[in-house]
Amino acid sequence: MKSTDKLNGVLQHIKDVFVGKNEIIDLLGIGLLAKENAFLLGPPGTAKSALVRALSNGIEGGKNFEYLLTRFTEPNEIFGPFDIRKLKEGELITNTEGMMPEASMVFLDEIFNANSAILNSLLMALNEKIFRRGKETKKLPALMFIGASNVLPEDEALNALLDRFLIRVKCDYVDPDLLHEVLLAGWKIESSQNLETPKITAAEIVELQSLCRTVDLTGIRKQYVDIIHNLRNTGIKVSDRRAVKLQNLIAASALMCGRQEAVLSDFWVLKYIWDNEEQIEILEGIINHIIEKDDSDSQHPQALFNKTPNPEELMKEMQLLTQRWQDESLSFEEQNVIKDKLRYLQSRCDWVRNNDQKQYIQKEIEALWQKILQTV
Repeated sequence: MKSTDKLNGVLQHIKDVFVGKNEIIDLLGIGLLAKENAFLLGPPGTAKSALVRALSNGIEGGKNFEYLLTRFTEPNEIFGPFDIRKLKEGELITNTEGMMPEASMVFLDEIFNANSAILNSLLMALNEKIFRRGKETKKLPALMFIGASNVLPEDEALNALLDRFLIRVKCDYVDPDLLHEVLLAGWKIESSQNLETPKITAAEIVELQSLCRTVDLTGIRKQYVDIIHNLRNTGIKVSDRRAVKLQNLIAASALMCGRQEAVLSDFWVLKYIWDNEEQIEILEGIINHIIEKDDSDSQHPQALFNKTPNPEELMKEMQLLTQRWQDESLSFEEQNVIKDKLRYLQSRCDWVRNNDQKQYIQKEIEALWQKILQTV
């Protein structure tokens, strides 16, 4: 079996377990293959830690490191304490056993709680895959770093930390309509803990990461240059350094599809390079306009997935919810389902591009919320 098939098998198994998280799982796979870091933005309870843990469990022959950062996290908690025996001999040597410098997969939750004591070391680790402490310098074996937070940074120093994560993806609650599938999948995994799951070795991933650098980008280079100019003109900052590194993501998309040359649809990964949430819709529009022109047979599944909602469909769903709320026989649980779906529609409405349609749908949403509040 090809190594790419093995990796796709691992990712598919995770998708089967975590319903409605395909986008995030595919992006974690892209980051792993490209050897680039990924950042997950989302509230607690959206399976960020569980997703990363599932991916880590699918990798054999590697060590995992997971840590929840606080404002008071000390370097010893991340990198390891000084070796007492060496310290007695006058040497400052870190005992890194079981700590981040020895891990192949690193997950740092609430990454923006990083304080000044660990910030510089973290920045170097994320950017150069090097651990430096005093006279110590160590090359890190990390295949990729994954960070997570429920907020974006406001401090300039922490913006430098976000910049070290090439991929940025929102991790929201699943569509309420998928809740039944979520419960079934969750129950299935709870009752089948001992079942064999697909695996790929750390060595095979390293080989794939090297192979990723051999993908031919010649056919899409001109369009890529045009995209970078376009993004910069719209106010989305893409430095020369990031522009170079983003090519790794494009190449990874091609390789995941079994190709050795990139095509237009591989640009789908560029929708996840935003600095703030306001840029998400802008990127969606720019990149979708380009990848829609690709008529090749072998496209990544995410390139075919357009998140931009159909305003008419949203309006139909709103009318159905309004009609259902008028049913006086609704149970307490059914009322909560309607509220959850209304919140979901509210978030989808933010993606509507036409302002007149958006305002009309928002007005209908507000009207239904008023009716709900009157009956509470």
